[in-house]
Amino acid sequence: MAQATPPSWKDLGKSASDLLSKDYPLVGNQLEVKTRAPNNVAFKVAGTRDAKSNLIAGDIEGKYTDPKNGVTFTQTWTTTNILKTQVELENQIAKGLKLDIATSLLPATQGKTALVTAIYKQPSLHTRAVLDVLKGPTFTADAVVGRDGFLFGAESTYSVPSGSITRYAVGLGYAAPSYTVTLHGLSNLSVFSASYYHKVNKDVEAGAKAIWDSKSTTSNVGLEVGTKAYLDNTAFVKAKINNAGIFVLGFTQALRPGVKASFGVALDTQKLNEVSAAGTGVSAHKVGTSLVFEA
Repeated sequence: MAQATPPSWKDLGKSASDLLSKDYPLVGNQLEVKTRAPNNVAFKVAGTRDAKSNLIAGDIEGKYTDPKNGVTFTQTWTTTNILKTQVELENQIAKGLKLDIATSLLPATQGKTALVTAIYKQPSLHTRAVLDVLKGPTFTADAVVGRDGFLFGAESTYSVPSGSITRYAVGLGYAAPSYTVTLHGLSNLSVFSASYYHKVNKDVEAGAKAIWDSKSTTSNVGLEVGTKAYLDNTAFVKAKINNAGIFVLGFTQALRPGVKASFGVALDTQKLNEVSAAGTGVSAHKVGTSLVFEA
Protein backbone atom coordinates (compact mmCIF):
# COMPACT_ATOMS: atom_id res chain seq x y z
CA MET A 1 0.00 0.00 0.00
CA ALA A 2 1.43 3.38 -1.05
CA GLN A 3 2.18 5.69 1.86
CA ALA A 4 1.19 9.36 1.81
CA THR A 5 3.56 12.21 2.59
CA PRO A 6 3.07 13.07 6.28
CA PRO A 7 2.47 16.65 7.44
CA SER A 8 5.37 18.88 8.38
CA TRP A 9 6.43 19.19 12.02
CA LYS A 10 4.65 22.53 12.46
CA ASP A 11 1.48 21.03 10.93
CA LEU A 12 1.20 18.14 13.39
CA GLY A 13 -2.21 18.70 14.98
CA LYS A 14 -3.01 21.48 12.49
CA SER A 15 -6.67 20.48 12.04
CA ALA A 16 -7.39 20.93 15.76
CA SER A 17 -5.33 24.14 15.96
CA ASP A 18 -7.13 25.68 12.97
CA LEU A 19 -10.51 24.73 14.39
CA LEU A 20 -9.70 26.46 17.69
CA SER A 21 -7.86 29.52 16.37
CA LYS A 22 -8.93 30.51 12.85
CA ASP A 23 -12.00 32.54 11.85
CA TYR A 24 -12.23 34.32 15.21
CA PRO A 25 -11.46 38.00 14.44
CA LEU A 26 -11.10 39.46 17.94
CA VAL A 27 -8.19 41.92 17.85
CA GLY A 28 -10.18 44.66 16.10
CA ASN A 29 -11.17 45.32 12.50
CA GLN A 30 -9.32 43.54 9.70
CA LEU A 31 -9.34 44.16 5.96
CA GLU A 32 -7.61 42.09 3.29
CA VAL A 33 -7.62 42.60 -0.49
CA LYS A 34 -6.14 40.03 -2.88
CA THR A 35 -5.82 40.34 -6.65
CA ARG A 36 -4.08 38.29 -9.33
CA ALA A 37 -2.79 39.40 -12.72
CA PRO A 38 -2.77 37.18 -15.85
CA ASN A 39 1.05 36.90 -15.73
CA ASN A 40 1.03 35.00 -12.37
CA VAL A 41 1.68 38.11 -10.26
CA ALA A 42 -0.46 38.30 -7.13
CA PHE A 43 -0.95 41.31 -4.85
CA LYS A 44 -2.20 41.42 -1.29
CA VAL A 45 -2.92 44.39 0.97
CA ALA A 46 -3.85 43.67 4.57
CA GLY A 47 -4.51 45.91 7.56
CA THR A 48 -5.71 45.58 11.14
CA ARG A 49 -7.02 48.27 13.45
CA ASP A 50 -6.23 47.25 17.02
CA ALA A 51 -9.22 47.58 19.33
CA LYS A 52 -7.08 48.53 22.37
CA SER A 53 -4.66 51.07 20.91
CA ASN A 54 -6.62 52.11 17.79
CA LEU A 55 -3.34 51.77 15.88
CA ILE A 56 -3.48 50.43 12.33
CA ALA A 57 -0.84 47.92 11.20
CA GLY A 58 -0.66 46.55 7.70
CA ASP A 59 1.46 45.37 4.82
CA ILE A 60 1.52 45.24 1.04
CA GLU A 61 2.76 42.12 -0.71
CA GLY A 62 3.64 41.23 -4.28
CA LYS A 63 4.23 37.62 -5.33
CA TYR A 64 5.42 36.24 -8.66
CA THR A 65 5.04 32.53 -9.35
CA ASP A 66 6.62 30.57 -12.21
CA PRO A 67 5.11 27.07 -11.93
CA LYS A 68 7.05 25.75 -14.92
CA ASN A 69 10.41 26.45 -13.29
CA GLY A 70 9.26 26.02 -9.69
CA VAL A 71 10.21 29.58 -8.70
CA THR A 72 8.30 31.92 -6.39
CA PHE A 73 9.45 35.43 -5.51
CA THR A 74 7.70 37.44 -2.77
CA GLN A 75 8.31 41.03 -1.66
CA THR A 76 6.55 42.59 1.35
CA TRP A 77 6.62 46.07 2.88
CA THR A 78 4.99 46.65 6.26
CA THR A 79 3.73 49.80 7.97
CA THR A 80 6.55 49.39 10.52
CA ASN A 81 8.93 49.89 7.55
CA ILE A 82 10.18 46.31 7.42
CA LEU A 83 11.19 45.07 3.96
CA LYS A 84 10.83 41.31 3.48
CA THR A 85 12.07 39.24 0.56
CA GLN A 86 11.50 35.54 -0.04
CA VAL A 87 12.74 33.34 -2.87
CA GLU A 88 11.52 29.74 -3.23
CA LEU A 89 12.79 27.03 -5.58
CA GLU A 90 10.87 23.75 -5.67
CA ASN A 91 11.47 20.41 -7.41
CA GLN A 92 14.34 21.74 -9.52
CA ILE A 93 17.46 20.36 -7.85
CA ALA A 94 15.72 17.12 -6.82
CA LYS A 95 12.16 15.88 -6.77
CA GLY A 96 10.56 16.66 -3.41
CA LEU A 97 13.22 19.23 -2.46
CA LYS A 98 12.29 22.87 -1.82
CA LEU A 99 14.82 25.62 -1.05
CA ASP A 100 13.69 28.85 0.59
CA ILE A 101 15.66 32.02 1.33
CA ALA A 102 13.86 34.62 3.47
CA THR A 103 15.37 37.96 4.48
CA SER A 104 14.13 41.09 6.23
CA LEU A 105 15.54 44.58 6.66
CA LEU A 106 14.53 47.39 9.02
CA PRO A 107 16.18 50.49 7.49
CA ALA A 108 15.66 52.65 10.59
CA THR A 109 17.93 50.47 12.75
CA GLN A 110 19.69 48.45 10.06
CA GLY A 111 18.26 45.34 11.68
CA LYS A 112 18.53 42.29 9.44
CA THR A 113 17.46 38.64 9.41
CA ALA A 114 18.32 35.87 6.98
CA LEU A 115 16.91 32.34 7.01
CA VAL A 116 17.88 29.54 4.63
CA THR A 117 15.44 26.61 4.61
CA ALA A 118 15.54 23.23 2.89
CA ILE A 119 12.43 21.03 2.87
CA TYR A 120 12.44 17.46 1.58
CA LYS A 121 9.23 15.46 1.14
CA GLN A 122 8.74 11.86 0.10
CA PRO A 123 6.14 9.18 0.90
CA SER A 124 6.31 8.49 4.67
CA LEU A 125 8.85 11.31 5.23
CA HIS A 126 8.74 15.11 5.67
CA THR A 127 11.94 16.85 6.79
CA ARG A 128 13.07 20.45 7.19
CA ALA A 129 16.37 22.18 7.99
CA VAL A 130 16.62 25.90 8.80
CA LEU A 131 19.80 27.95 9.15
CA ASP A 132 19.44 31.33 10.88
CA VAL A 133 22.49 32.98 9.36
CA LEU A 134 22.60 36.20 11.39
CA LYS A 135 21.25 35.04 14.77
CA GLY A 136 23.84 32.78 16.32
CA PRO A 137 24.01 31.30 13.74
CA THR A 138 21.60 28.57 14.79
CA PHE A 139 20.56 25.42 12.99
CA THR A 140 17.09 23.89 13.41
CA ALA A 141 16.07 20.53 12.02
CA ASP A 142 12.81 18.63 12.23
CA ALA A 143 11.35 15.51 10.69
CA VAL A 144 8.07 13.62 10.62
CA VAL A 145 7.77 10.00 9.55
CA GLY A 146 4.44 8.29 8.94
CA ARG A 147 3.09 4.86 8.19
CA ASP A 148 -0.48 3.57 8.03
CA GLY A 149 -1.77 6.75 9.72
CA PHE A 150 0.73 6.71 12.61
CA LEU A 151 2.99 9.77 12.85
CA PHE A 152 6.19 10.47 14.77
CA GLY A 153 8.05 13.77 14.70
CA ALA A 154 10.93 15.53 16.41
CA GLU A 155 12.60 18.95 16.34
CA SER A 156 15.86 20.30 17.72
CA THR A 157 17.85 23.53 17.54
CA TYR A 158 21.65 23.66 17.65
CA SER A 159 23.53 26.85 18.55
CA VAL A 160 26.80 27.11 16.66
CA PRO A 161 28.48 29.63 19.07
CA SER A 162 27.74 27.57 22.20
CA GLY A 163 28.09 24.22 20.49
CA SER A 164 25.00 22.87 22.22
CA ILE A 165 21.40 21.86 21.58
CA THR A 166 19.26 24.69 22.94
CA ARG A 167 15.78 23.33 22.19
CA TYR A 168 14.14 20.02 21.43
CA ALA A 169 10.64 18.60 21.14
CA VAL A 170 8.85 15.42 20.09
CA GLY A 171 5.38 14.61 18.78
CA LEU A 172 3.17 11.60 18.17
CA GLY A 173 -0.04 11.36 16.22
CA TYR A 174 -2.55 9.25 14.38
CA ALA A 175 -4.48 10.46 11.34
CA ALA A 176 -7.60 8.72 10.07
CA PRO A 177 -9.93 9.97 7.30
CA SER A 178 -12.39 11.49 9.80
CA TYR A 179 -10.26 12.28 12.85
CA THR A 180 -6.73 13.02 14.09
CA VAL A 181 -5.10 12.70 17.51
CA THR A 182 -1.81 14.42 18.39
CA LEU A 183 0.51 14.50 21.42
CA HIS A 184 3.37 16.98 21.83
CA GLY A 185 6.25 17.37 24.24
CA LEU A 186 7.56 20.92 23.71
CA SER A 187 10.07 23.37 25.21
CA ASN A 188 12.65 20.71 26.06
CA LEU A 189 9.87 18.36 27.19
CA SER A 190 8.59 20.82 29.82
CA VAL A 191 5.28 21.65 28.10
CA PHE A 192 2.93 18.84 27.09
CA SER A 193 -0.15 19.08 24.89
CA ALA A 194 -2.79 16.74 23.53
CA SER A 195 -5.34 17.53 20.84
CA TYR A 196 -7.95 15.84 18.73
CA TYR A 197 -10.00 16.78 15.69
CA HIS A 198 -13.12 14.96 14.50
CA LYS A 199 -15.08 15.57 11.31
CA VAL A 200 -18.40 14.32 12.63
CA ASN A 201 -20.12 14.65 9.26
CA LYS A 202 -19.96 16.92 6.22
CA ASP A 203 -21.51 19.81 8.19
CA VAL A 204 -20.08 19.47 11.71
CA GLU A 205 -16.51 19.43 13.07
CA ALA A 206 -15.33 19.19 16.69
CA GLY A 207 -12.00 19.37 18.48
CA ALA A 208 -10.22 20.00 21.76
CA LYS A 209 -6.76 20.78 23.09
CA ALA A 210 -5.20 20.40 26.54
CA ILE A 211 -1.86 21.95 27.64
CA TRP A 212 0.17 21.38 30.80
CA ASP A 213 3.30 23.38 31.66
CA SER A 214 5.42 21.47 34.17
CA LYS A 215 7.29 24.66 35.10
CA SER A 216 4.15 26.68 35.82
CA THR A 217 3.53 27.84 39.37
CA THR A 218 0.20 26.03 39.21
CA SER A 219 -0.39 22.42 38.23
CA ASN A 220 -3.55 23.25 36.30
CA VAL A 221 -4.16 21.94 32.80
CA GLY A 222 -5.42 24.41 30.21
CA LEU A 223 -8.35 22.97 28.28
CA GLU A 224 -10.14 24.32 25.22
CA VAL A 225 -12.96 22.71 23.25
CA GLY A 226 -14.64 23.94 20.09
CA THR A 227 -16.90 23.12 17.17
CA LYS A 228 -17.74 24.31 13.66
CA ALA A 229 -21.08 23.93 11.88
CA TYR A 230 -21.87 24.78 8.27
CA LEU A 231 -25.22 26.52 7.90
CA ASP A 232 -25.13 26.16 4.11
CA ASN A 233 -22.47 26.21 1.41
CA THR A 234 -21.76 29.93 2.00
CA ALA A 235 -21.79 30.31 5.80
CA PHE A 236 -20.57 28.63 8.96
CA VAL A 237 -20.54 29.33 12.68
CA LYS A 238 -17.80 28.41 15.17
CA ALA A 239 -17.80 28.30 18.96
CA LYS A 240 -15.24 27.46 21.64
CA ILE A 241 -14.78 27.74 25.38
CA ASN A 242 -11.81 27.22 27.68
CA ASN A 243 -11.43 26.34 31.35
CA ALA A 244 -10.90 30.05 32.19
CA GLY A 245 -14.51 30.68 31.20
CA ILE A 246 -13.77 32.54 27.95
CA PHE A 247 -16.55 31.79 25.46
CA VAL A 248 -15.90 32.74 21.83
CA LEU A 249 -18.25 32.82 18.85
CA GLY A 250 -17.35 33.30 15.20
CA PHE A 251 -19.52 33.66 12.11
CA THR A 252 -18.29 33.70 8.51
CA GLN A 253 -20.44 34.45 5.46
CA ALA A 254 -19.47 34.47 1.79
CA LEU A 255 -21.37 37.54 0.59
CA ARG A 256 -20.61 36.83 -3.06
CA PRO A 257 -17.79 35.10 -4.98
CA GLY A 258 -14.54 36.66 -3.76
CA VAL A 259 -16.08 38.55 -0.82
CA LYS A 260 -16.08 37.07 2.68
CA ALA A 261 -17.07 38.68 5.98
CA SER A 262 -16.33 37.33 9.46
CA PHE A 263 -17.50 38.45 12.89
CA GLY A 264 -16.17 37.39 16.29
CA VAL A 265 -17.06 37.98 19.92
CA ALA A 266 -15.34 36.76 23.09
CA LEU A 267 -17.15 36.84 26.42
CA ASP A 268 -15.58 36.36 29.84
CA THR A 269 -18.38 34.35 31.41
CA GLN A 270 -17.01 35.04 34.89
CA LYS A 271 -17.31 38.81 34.34
CA LEU A 272 -20.49 39.16 32.35
CA ASN A 273 -21.60 42.17 34.41
CA GLU A 274 -18.26 43.99 34.12
CA VAL A 275 -17.55 46.44 31.34
CA SER A 276 -13.78 46.20 31.90
CA ALA A 277 -11.45 43.83 33.68
CA ALA A 278 -10.98 44.87 37.30
CA GLY A 279 -8.21 47.43 37.78
CA THR A 280 -7.05 47.41 34.15
CA GLY A 281 -9.52 49.58 32.26
CA VAL A 282 -9.36 46.97 29.50
CA SER A 283 -12.63 45.54 28.23
CA ALA A 284 -13.46 42.17 29.71
CA HIS A 285 -15.03 41.21 26.38
CA LYS A 286 -13.83 41.48 22.78
CA VAL A 287 -15.50 42.09 19.44
CA GLY A 288 -13.94 42.05 15.99
CA THR A 289 -14.66 41.94 12.28
CA SER A 290 -12.83 40.80 9.16
CA LEU A 291 -13.54 41.53 5.51
CA VAL A 292 -11.71 39.78 2.65
CA PHE A 293 -11.89 40.70 -1.04
CA GLU A 294 -10.31 38.36 -3.58
CA ALA A 295 -10.26 38.69 -7.35
